[in-house]
Amino acid sequence: MRLSTLRKHVPAGGVRSHLGLPYLGKAKRPRLDVFLPENAGDHPLPVVVWVHGGAWISGSKDNVAPYLEILAAHGYAVVGVGYSISPEANYPQAVTELNRALAYLREHASTYHLDPDRIVLAGDSAGAQLAAQLGLIITDPEYARRTGVIPAAAPEHLRGMLLFCGVYDLLTMARLKGPQGWGFRTALWAYTGSKNWAGTPAAEHMSILEHVGRNFPPTFISGGNGDYLTEQQSEPLADRLEELGVQVVRRFWPKDHKPALGHEYQFKLQLRDARLILADTLNFLDTATGAQSVPMRSELEIAA
Repeated sequence: MRLSTLRKHVPAGGVRSHLGLPYLGKAKRPRLDVFLPENAGDHPLPVVVWVHGGAWISGSKDNVAPYLEILAAHGYAVVGVGYSISPEANYPQAVTELNRALAYLREHASTYHLDPDRIVLAGDSAGAQLAAQLGLIITDPEYARRTGVIPAAAPEHLRGMLLFCGVYDLLTMARLKGPQGWGFRTALWAYTGSKNWAGTPAAEHMSILEHVGRNFPPTFISGGNGDYLTEQQSEPLADRLEELGVQVVRRFWPKDHKPALGHEYQFKLQLRDARLILADTLNFLDTATGAQSVPMRSELEIAA
C-alpha cells in the first residue's frame, strides 16, 4: 500500500490529530493516535478503534493513518493502535495490549471527546484477527477467562466490528502450500513461539471461527475476489455468524469480477470498488452507532 496514493484522498484541513499517546505508560512502548473531525465541537463522538495488519510480525499504525483520517473526516473519532509485534512479543501480548488501549481510551474519553459507550472495533488482515479476538474477549466471559484478560469494556459498549481481509481459521491456514504457506507458517512460528504452532493452544484459541457465539457484535466483513483469504477465511466467518443469528453485512465479489481485488483492496481508493466499500463502511458505522456521518460529497466522489 502506497501511503502517498491513499493520502491524496484525505480531505484537506478536515481532521485534528493527537499522535503518539502513551497508552502503556512507557516511552519506548507502542502508542496510539486519535483522529477527530475538525469541526466536531466538544460533543462525544462514537469511536472506531483500528488494528493494523502485518501478519503479527510487521506493520504499523502509520501505514493505515491516512485511511483513518478519511473516516474521521466523515464524523468519527478514529484511533490507530500500535502494538508489540513478533518475534519480540509472543502470543497473547498483542491482544492484551489492545485491551489496555481500550481501557486508556475509556479513561481519557472526556479529554478527546470520545463516547465510551459507542465503540466499533476494526482491523485489516492480521489486525482483523486481533480485533475479532478482542471482540470475543468483550462479549464472551469464558473466552476472556481463557485468554487471561479482563475486558476493558462491557458488551453493550461494543456496537460493531469492521473486518477486512482477515484470518479467522488457523487450522485451514496450516494446510496452505507453497510460498503463501511458508510465509504464514513463519509468521505464526514467531507469534506463538513454537515451530509446531498448529498444535499449540494458541493456534486453537486464535481461531475466531471456532469460538464466535450469538453475542458477537454486528459485523461488517469483506475481502477481495483476488485475495485467497476471502474464500478460506472471510466468507466462512460471515456464514458462521449468520448461522448464529449475528447481524452481518457481507461485501464480496464473484470470482470473475474485474478488476480483481487483492489483499487489502479497501485501502486502494483509486479503485471505484474501494470507494463504494468506503461508503458502505460509513453506512454500517452510522447504523451500528446511531450516528450520522458527514456524507461523501457526491456520487461523483465515488465514481471519479
